[in-house]
Amino acid sequence: MIALALRLAVAGGREALVRLAAIAAAVAIGTGLLLTTVAGGHATNAQLGRYASMYPQETAGGAADPLLWSTRFDYFHGTQLQRVDVAATGPTAPTPVGVPDVPGPGEYYASPALRKLLASTPADQLGDRYPGRDLGAIGPAALTSPDTLLILVGGTPDQVGALERVRKVTRVDGNRAPLPETAIDLVLGVVAGGLLFPVLIFIGTATRLGAARREQRFAAMRLVGATPRQISVVAAVEATLAAAAGAAAGFALFLAFRGQLAAIPFTGMPYFPDDLSLGAPDVVLVALGVPAGAAVAAWIALRRVRISPLGVTRRVTPRPPRAYRLIPLVLGLAGLGLALGYRPETADGQTALFLPALLLVMTGLVAGGPWLTMVGARAMAARASRPAALIAARRLADNPAAGFRAVSGVMLALFVTTVAVGVMGTIAAERGPAPRGSLEAGRLSFNLVNDAPVPATLLTDLAAVPGVRDPLVVRQNPARGGGHESGVIACADIPPAYGRCAPGVAVAEVASGLIPWQESASADRIWPASPVDPAALPGLPVDSVAVDADGPATVERARTVIEAAFPAFVVAPNVPGDFEADFANTMRGWQRLADVVVVSSLALAGCSLAVAVAAGLSERKRPFSLLRLSGAPVRLLRRVVALESLVPMLTVAAVAVGMGLVAAHLFLRAQMHYDLRLPGAGFAAVVAVGLLGCLAVIAATLPLLERVTGPQTARSE
Repeated sequence: MIALALRLAVAGGREALVRLAAIAAAVAIGTGLLLTTVAGGHATNAQLGRYASMYPQETAGGAADPLLWSTRFDYFHGTQLQRVDVAATGPTAPTPVGVPDVPGPGEYYASPALRKLLASTPADQLGDRYPGRDLGAIGPAALTSPDTLLILVGGTPDQVGALERVRKVTRVDGNRAPLPETAIDLVLGVVAGGLLFPVLIFIGTATRLGAARREQRFAAMRLVGATPRQISVVAAVEATLAAAAGAAAGFALFLAFRGQLAAIPFTGMPYFPDDLSLGAPDVVLVALGVPAGAAVAAWIALRRVRISPLGVTRRVTPRPPRAYRLIPLVLGLAGLGLALGYRPETADGQTALFLPALLLVMTGLVAGGPWLTMVGARAMAARASRPAALIAARRLADNPAAGFRAVSGVMLALFVTTVAVGVMGTIAAERGPAPRGSLEAGRLSFNLVNDAPVPATLLTDLAAVPGVRDPLVVRQNPARGGGHESGVIACADIPPAYGRCAPGVAVAEVASGLIPWQESASADRIWPASPVDPAALPGLPVDSVAVDADGPATVERARTVIEAAFPAFVVAPNVPGDFEADFANTMRGWQRLADVVVVSSLALAGCSLAVAVAAGLSERKRPFSLLRLSGAPVRLLRRVVALESLVPMLTVAAVAVGMGLVAAHLFLRAQMHYDLRLPGAGFAAVVAVGLLGCLAVIAATLPLLERVTGPQTARSE
């Protein structure tokens, strides 16, 4: 039977070969996206593992000598640089990941990206912060991505031991990254679900191309004596043949474009190409699962033929879907609602609650889609006043599952789009974006800790930097806290760009660096008066250093001077926007990931819709041909086809957007205690463009209607 099945699959003429090629092409695209999604998850986990290598846990005891370790952050033109200071306390101290040995005093290793930056940047802007001998590049095992800016600086035990947050490390493996694991697991889970569901729907839709034609052929084989088992073998072989060819092509597409995919900063930073890899279980699962899924889909599609071969030609109306299909949707929303009152303490517990709930919502939307389509079709039939609307409504009501199948990808795409835009937009609105232009403002400040001594030449050295204006120090306020600002300064020393004192005031209370937290410098600000005696100011400890610099290059030169004066700094000198830029970069990475999901899911939805509409036209050639013979014009049939796709699409679009907003709100309330900020015009534009694109796909298939519904079709079928 297998040989006969292979012969039937390729010997059916041009139509059969075109159908097999179309199925293989669709499965290839779906398989390529499926592999990219799986490999992307592995690559992200690899990024987190490498990030964790720079945060070794402090360990007590053990035979190895401790390695002193301190991690700090620096900035350069709004980009974060990671600095790790290490010192071996003995010959058996562990070696950091990615380097051959522990750097000694006056030595350092740097990541390839940072070495390239150091070589292309004047030393007084960056290189002078890291005096010493360059021992070489840090290996990929310690780098989150090829663009990571990381430096590993050696020092003496006394130097590193005096730094803040220093830890004693006797092992450098088995670390956990200091990142919000729950948020990462949830985002990756939703991303995987948001991509996998449309991919699987696309593959399933593609394998149903020509299903009606094959049902008729298999029914004829049953009538001449073929057993149900033989029919199942023939159908499975035909579907598996096309799916296997498509899966192989999908693997080839993934391998061909893996380098380009790795360079896309899905998470805010690119991947190493080797990280975008597949494990043996992944390869086996996809290579066997896709063809097996196609065979199962073909087997399920022939259930009417197995029951009765005459059932195909009689076209018995299937039973209408029931409302119980909405149970997974209700359970998913209930799970998200449960998190409002009960939020597990552990990251694994939160993931175990949120992720299945969101996936249940997506499953419920797919399962309940036929019922929603039936409701919409019956509503249209009750109000139909034209023949096209009545025919379309009756056909949808008779078989809502077939009508929904064409738009199921659109529903999931809109749901994922709504959740992604709602969550990301709300987080950005709550935390605020990075202030525009603040990185170029030149308001550099540096906060001292532990009453660090200020070199006598610091202000002179800063003033000698071309473009630096008004370098000054802010003294500690003896009355800091309780509503008082942390610093004090003589009113005569406040530069005009930072504000002024009220008339008659000699000493003012000011914020560190003369800029309040999360605010900008203002010439109109009036600082409150301080009771500190002006003569006592020089005797107070220094709180912070402030510099008004002219341009980004001057900022970096001044930053280098300050870091050279305070090599044990805890928080690097910064301008307003440095910290916000870190958050903005992270948000841009997740937003880019959301954009990828949105674009990919909408594109897959459009492809699924095109395949489903084309398959539907092929399956309905005979009834449409009979309608044409009875006098129905082609334009009437086009309206019927358009309405059969448009009504379920609009119905599920409204439900998907609504459920997406509800799911996003429940997630935000339970996880972050934020209220959903309704998406604005940009989201409406995305939805409108997506729906218009789907309408364009439907319109592109309508010219086929006249070609496939001629009188010859009615005679030949």
